[in-house]
Amino acid sequence: MLPRVDLAEPRAAALFQFAFFLFAYYAYVGAFTPYAGLWFAARGMGPGEVGILMSLMQVTRIFGPGLWAWVADHTARRVTVLRVTALSALVIFGGLLLGRDFAAFFAVMLALNACTGSQAPLSDALILAELKGDFKRYGRLRLWGSVGFIIAVSVGGRLLDLWGILAMPWICWALLALVFIASFCLREKPHAPVYEEQPSIRSQLRKPEVISFFASTFLMVAAHAALYVFFTLYLAQLGYSKTTIGMMWSLGVIVEIAFFYFQAPLFRRFGVRNIMLAALLLAFVRFMLVGLGAQYLSLLIVAQVLHAATFAAHHSASVITLQRWFTGSLQSRGQGLYVSISYGLGGSFGGFLLSAFWDEADGRSVFVVAALLALAGMFAARHSYRLQNS
Repeated sequence: MLPRVDLAEPRAAALFQFAFFLFAYYAYVGAFTPYAGLWFAARGMGPGEVGILMSLMQVTRIFGPGLWAWVADHTARRVTVLRVTALSALVIFGGLLLGRDFAAFFAVMLALNACTGSQAPLSDALILAELKGDFKRYGRLRLWGSVGFIIAVSVGGRLLDLWGILAMPWICWALLALVFIASFCLREKPHAPVYEEQPSIRSQLRKPEVISFFASTFLMVAAHAALYVFFTLYLAQLGYSKTTIGMMWSLGVIVEIAFFYFQAPLFRRFGVRNIMLAALLLAFVRFMLVGLGAQYLSLLIVAQVLHAATFAAHHSASVITLQRWFTGSLQSRGQGLYVSISYGLGGSFGGFLLSAFWDEADGRSVFVVAALLALAGMFAARHSYRLQNS
C-alpha cells in the first residue's frame, strides 16, 4: 500500500524543483550582468551605447513583469507562462550573436529583458502558493538563487579569463537553456477555490498604505543603484585591486545567503515591521559608510556585511508585506508590480539621478545621496505600517 501524502504540505520534489529553477535563473543573472558591458565594448560599442544597453535591464522591468503577471493570473497558468518566457529568452538571446550594430543590440536587449525580468516575480508567486506562507522554507529556497549567482560570477570570471570576453554569450546561452529545462521541472499547485470576491488591483493601489509601501521600495531600490552601477568604479578610483573588489561583492552575497537561511526565527522574534524599518535605516548607514569611509577597508567590510539587511531582509519583508494585499488570483500581479515599481521605475530613476551626481561631483556624493534616498524610504515605510495598524 502506498503511503498517504498530505497534499497541503509542500512536497520535497516541488521544493527541489523550485531550488533548481532559482539556482539556474540567478546563475544566468550572475553570468550576464557583470560581464555584458565588457562584451558590448568588445563588440565596438562606445561607453554611452553600453550604458544605454545595460540600462534596458531596468527599463524593461517597468512593463515586462506586469504584462506577463497579468497573463499568468488571468489564465491561471503561471508555470506555462514561465516556460514561454524561458523559451522566448533562449531564442531571443541568439540575436546577440547575430547583431552587428547598436540598433540590433538595442532590439535584442529590449526583448530579452522583457522576458527574463518577469521570471523572478512569477517564480516567487509560484513558491508562495506552494509554501502557503511558510517563510522559513521561502528563505531557504531563495538562498539557492544567491548560490547560483555567486558561483556564476566566480566561475564565469575565471572562464572568461581563460577563453576571452567573446565567450560570454555562449556561457549565458547555456545557462538560459538550463533555465528552460528547470521551468519544465516545475508543476503548478492548483489554485484554492475563492469563496469571497477579491478586491481589484486598482482598488488595492488606491489605498494610502499600499502607495506608501511602494514609495518606500521605489526609494530603496533607487538608493541601491549606487551599489549596482557605481560601486566597482568607486572602489577602483580609491585604488582597490580587482581582487579586493571581487571579494567585497562576494562578501555581500555570502551574508545574503546566511540571512535567507536563518530568516524565519528573526521574523518570528522581531516582526516584519521592525525588520523592514531596520533594513532601511541600515541602508542609510551602509551608504554613508561607503561614501565617507570606503578608503578604510574595515569600514568597507562592515558596509558589505550590511547587505544582509539592505537586500535580503528588505526583500523578504517586502514579499511578506505584499501577501497582505495581493493573494490568490492577484498574487502574480502583486509580485509583478513590486518588480515594476521598485526595480523598474526605482532602479531607472536611481540610475539617472545618481549618474548626474557622478558626472558633476564625485563618487562620494553618489553614496551620500543614496543614503538619503534610503532614509526617505524608511519614513515612507513607517507611514505605511502606521496606516496598516490604524
